[in-house]
Amino acid sequence: MKTYWVYMLLCADDSLYVGITSAIEQRLGQHNFGIDRKCYTFKRRPLRLVHCSDFRNIDDAIAWEKQLKGWSRAKKLALIENDWRRISELARNHSDPLNVTSNHPSTGSG
Repeated sequence: MKTYWVYMLLCADDSLYVGITSAIEQRLGQHNFGIDRKCYTFKRRPLRLVHCSDFRNIDDAIAWEKQLKGWSRAKKLALIENDWRRISELARNHSDPLNVTSNHPSTGSG
């Protein structure tokens, strides 16, 4: 059975990149070696893997990737810290000043 990975990278410019792949080690290598000059991460290396979730069902992986891409930076940072209480608070309190899109967008899919 195939495994699908949803991953988040912390870029050198402090932005976050969210992607999906079925070959996590290969994909991380492509990002770090700069295989695709058009990729969001190309000019933002070095990169650090800060979150990774595995799925057996591609639809579940795609849904998680889309959900993460819609999250605020604050929620993504809480996920990186595995702080589910903070994620829940941020989801409930949309007026939280930390629950805004920062100047460091999270983007991409791989």
